[in-house]
Amino acid sequence: MSPETISAAAESPARRSDATRAAILEAARRRFAEDGYRKATIRAIAADAGIDPSMVMRYYGNKEGLFAAAADVDLAIPDLATVPPETLGELVIRHFLTLWETPPGDEVLQTLLRSAVTDDVVGDRIRQVFAGQVMPAVLRVGDPADAPRRAGLMVTQLLGIALCRYVLRIPPVVALSTGQLVAEVAPTLQRYLTSTPVA
Repeated sequence: MSPETISAAAESPARRSDATRAAILEAARRRFAEDGYRKATIRAIAADAGIDPSMVMRYYGNKEGLFAAAADVDLAIPDLATVPPETLGELVIRHFLTLWETPPGDEVLQTLLRSAVTDDVVGDRIRQVFAGQVMPAVLRVGDPADAPRRAGLMVTQLLGIALCRYVLRIPPVVALSTGQLVAEVAPTLQRYLTSTPVA
């Protein structure tokens, strides 16, 4: 047996494991997005992935563990301190729209938004993303003491658009082009990111 054959044989179990994990996560993201966290079941996710439910439990332990893996989202927010201050609003809305419209982030974020209102596990996950990713980004610009207010206002705008455009699919909001959304929303985000507290 050649070294190449031995190497391939040694790697195949790991590769199969990686493929199984990937199939489970893909099925979980779709199922959580369609059914929400509460209604999605391990059995349904396993069926979608074409595997036995015991395999899902083997890799992720339980539904909460699977959800944590499936909803592991990296917003990859650009360093706001490195761009011209007057472009902050446009940068944020363009980045956000790209996240919502590009797999797998679109499914992950839609899953979080659909289920957050009715399930504490999902609400906690969104708060973790806010604290761990949004707040550090906003802290890089303006007065750090005022970052929570500015970050909170920014998120109200972004989540409102996400809810209306991608979940509720309100026709006039869906009909807006990317350029129109950027033109309409960027000034509001700009104001939130650069404003000072009202006395």
